[in-house]
Amino acid sequence: QVQLVESGGGLVQVGGSLRLSCAASGSMSSINAMGWYRQAPGKQRELVAAITRGGGRNYGDSVKGRFTISGDNAKNTVYLQMNSLKPEYTAVYYCAAGIGTAQAMELILGRGGDWWGQGTQVTGSA
Repeated sequence: QVQLVESGGGLVQVGGSLRLSCAASGSMSSINAMGWYRQAPGKQRELVAAITRGGGRNYGDSVKGRFTISGDNAKNTVYLQMNSLKPEYTAVYYCAAGIGTAQAMELILGRGGDWWGQGTQVTGSA
């Protein structure tokens, strides 16, 4: 099993920055990819950013150039640096982990993960 705990969400002014963290524990050796998804009210969950064990990255089109995903293997933590926030980025942000090669690819491509965190709310205010 894998446990994922997100932190760092909150209220931030439009144009501001925020950094989310996702701490993983459990069967760490089985994780091949981790990522961030978000779900706004009335909308489907979508990929924000993902990173593989080897350092490969993929970003959702709406956040390219604004968000950066990174990982700290020593701390078993993945980060999402969010810059130039827009009001439409308001959502619950979820951390996800992909186990094995096939599921890791699914996560990278935006089709979900094997394990999920509880989510953290990010709200952009004018």
